[in-house]
Amino acid sequence: MTTPVVSIAYHSGFGHTAVLAEAVRAGAAGAGAEVHLIKVDEITDEQWETLDRSDAIVFGSPTYMGTASGAFHVFAEATSKRWFGQDWKDKLAAGFTNSASKSGDKLHTLQFFQTLAAQHGMHWVNLGLLPGWNASTASENDLNRLGFFAGAAAQSNNDQGPEGVHKADIATAEHLGRRIAETAQVFGRGRSAA
Repeated sequence: MTTPVVSIAYHSGFGHTAVLAEAVRAGAAGAGAEVHLIKVDEITDEQWETLDRSDAIVFGSPTYMGTASGAFHVFAEATSKRWFGQDWKDKLAAGFTNSASKSGDKLHTLQFFQTLAAQHGMHWVNLGLLPGWNASTASENDLNRLGFFAGAAAQSNNDQGPEGVHKADIATAEHLGRRIAETAQVFGRGRSAA
C-alpha cells in the first residue's frame, strides 16, 4: 500500500489555529502519512494540485462571528472549480477550529466544513473521542476537553498569543491528525482490495 497523502488547508488569523494545524500535521505524520500544510490565504497553483492528489483534506479555521474566517470562505468558494468536476469525490475530510470562548459557536464552523466536504462528495472523519472534562473526576487537561464530536475544537484566550493554546487542545488536534491518517490507510487498503 502507498503512503497516504494528507493536506491541511487552513487559515490562521493570529497564530492560534496555526498551532493546531501543526499539531494535526504531527499526528498525521506520526501515523505514517505524507503531510502538507497549506495556508489558504496564500495558496499557490502547486498547492491546489497537492490538494487534488491528496487522499484526505483537513479543513481548519478560527471561528469568527459564528463561522469560518472570511479568508477560509474565499478558499471554499474557490473550490467550486473542483466541485464542477467532482475532483475531490471520495476523498476523506476532517476539520478543526478555535475561538476565544469555550463554545463560541465553533460547532457551526465544523458543520460548515462538513457541508463543504459533502458538496464535494467527500467522506467526513469525526473526532472519534468521548468528551473529556465533564465529571468531577475529570480535568481540563483531558483530550476533547470541550466535548466536540464533529472535529477538533480549541479555546484560546483572546489576550494571549499562540503560546496560550491549551495543551489538551493541541493533543486533541494531534489525535485528529492520527485518526485521519489511519482512516486514509484503511480506505487505501480497501481500494486496493476492490
